[in-house]
Amino acid sequence: MRFVYLMVFGFVGLTALYLMISVYSRSVRREKLEKHWDELHPDSEPDERSTYIEAGMTKYERGFRRKLIVLVYVVPVIAVALTLYLNN
Repeated sequence: MRFVYLMVFGFVGLTALYLMISVYSRSVRREKLEKHWDELHPDSEPDERSTYIEAGMTKYERGFRRKLIVLVYVVPVIAVALTLYLNN
């Protein structure tokens, strides 16, 4: 029964960690895009800026870096499974 508790609370904890990392990563990427646009086009219109940022965020959503965040689930599960296997 304790293993079930470990799985449930572990999943909840990993989900919270995943969401925090995902939100942080998105905000860092958006900030980089904003700074890059401001450096290249200091006197541009806001519509062009928002279009550039949204296109960059769409590219980020499909990118490899965002998919790496899923390792938040994989690595701890493998570590716990390996620990349980080696101890038993």
